[in-house]
Amino acid sequence: MAELNVDLVAADRKIWSGVASRVSAPAADGEIGILAGHSPLLSVLQEGTVRIAVATGAPVEVRVTGGFLSVDADQVTIVADSAEPASGR
Repeated sequence: MAELNVDLVAADRKIWSGVASRVSAPAADGEIGILAGHSPLLSVLQEGTVRIAVATGAPVEVRVTGGFLSVDADQVTIVADSAEPASGR
């Protein structure tokens, strides 16, 4: 199965880094889903929840207040203005 390398950081710290099968995020134009092989992309994020389907282990859900998302060659980089674990996690 194809995989994504994901880095999720906030302005003040690294939140999560690892291998995932998919990522969804609250892009400015609506929810965006990223799978391996996705075309290059740069998008502004709005307030919402970033969901990472981890290749091995529990999924990661992080609430962000904005930022941006970059995709290139199965590397996903998410830079959030601020980030906190989603409620209930």
